[in-house]
Amino acid sequence: MSSMIDRVARDDVLPRSTDVVVIGAGIIGVTAALTLAERGVAVVLIEKGVIAGEQSSRNWGWCRQQGRDPRELPLIIESLRLWRGLNQRIEGETGFRQCGVVYLARTAADLAAREAWLDLTKTYGVDSRLVGRRELDQLLPGSAVPYAGALFTPSDGRAEPALAVPAMARAARRHGAIILENTAARGVETRAGAICNVMTEKGRIDCNGVLLAGGVWSRLFCQPLGINVPQLKVVSSALRTQPLPGGPDVSASGHGFTFRKRLDGGYTVAHGGVINYDLVPDSLRLLSRFLPLAWLARHELRPRLSSRFGAEWRQPSSWQLDESSPFEKIRILDPAPMPGVLRAAVRNLKRAYPAFQRLQVADEWAGMIDVTPDAVPVISGTPDLPGLVLATGFSGHGFGIGPAAGQLAADLVTAAPTAIDLQPFALSRFFDGSKICPVAGI
Repeated sequence: MSSMIDRVARDDVLPRSTDVVVIGAGIIGVTAALTLAERGVAVVLIEKGVIAGEQSSRNWGWCRQQGRDPRELPLIIESLRLWRGLNQRIEGETGFRQCGVVYLARTAADLAAREAWLDLTKTYGVDSRLVGRRELDQLLPGSAVPYAGALFTPSDGRAEPALAVPAMARAARRHGAIILENTAARGVETRAGAICNVMTEKGRIDCNGVLLAGGVWSRLFCQPLGINVPQLKVVSSALRTQPLPGGPDVSASGHGFTFRKRLDGGYTVAHGGVINYDLVPDSLRLLSRFLPLAWLARHELRPRLSSRFGAEWRQPSSWQLDESSPFEKIRILDPAPMPGVLRAAVRNLKRAYPAFQRLQVADEWAGMIDVTPDAVPVISGTPDLPGLVLATGFSGHGFGIGPAAGQLAADLVTAAPTAIDLQPFALSRFFDGSKICPVAGI
């Protein structure tokens, strides 16, 4: 686990009751808890490990509209509005800066692919545009590659994952939220067919509603409840550099590299063109659902057989609520980074932009990303279990859209009106005959 995560003062006493229990203290769960506490709703946020211990502190830190599946655009547009005012709202530093995002294009065909995305998004008012070589050289000077141009979105931004989520959690506590780390939720109990409490390793919390924002753990948590969440996991590796004076401010994605500037003057760097995937028993169970997405990502996907297959084969799919659960056995999922992938990213970056020749790697890490069959999240109630709301399957997009997604999940769990149509994010789309259409990323 990265030592860069800001720590948050936590509560120690498990309350006997509350209005809402939020399970999972990544950016979605923390934003939901903040929203609920600001509204005067009694909320308890429980986390089996530490706040932002998994993917919410391990992502790239991009807050982008650019390249989104059109179904996600309303979420990210609202999220960027929230990001811009978040420092003032929480009286803390999230690291958010509006820096712009550039997707580089080597050829005319690459530019045409970016233009095709623009055609899909005209009705949303996003300020993305194509730029030619001259303007690109002003945005990212010093390229050693003769790029044809790029897609550029000036209003996109970046933030610091290891700062932002803890800062939001501190604000939630100031507004009255109770936050418990090292407290695993084992399951829920019902009364008259609706949720009435959450059973944790430290005891029971009576409640009226539960928001499950468990990331890669959500599918496993739902299995004993008879709720099928079609979700798999992929591994993403990244690194940070030492401060690099004079480097570009804009975030960029090229061929085999991505980078964004950090508050300390260094950069977060990743490959962007490799998806490492550990084959597990769910790979077989969900094969037919994920085939279209796997085919779409076939050039980037790197499946491998590892010890995770056996580990998940032995993992129980149900347990008694008075016995230890799988969530207590792995407090923080901490996969090893892929050094070959990261070395390739650094080589590609240096080759394209010689200004990065002097970069020094300060740290490397990896995280597990929860993915749905269409790479679009689930933000949904569960009709078969009233009182339970799911916010999961963010498919590597959760940090940027987190502020709006968490707010919408808070709306759902309290039956408040939602500002965004949530039909595209309903869990039922995977079972009601809807055509599941993953969209190629750019």
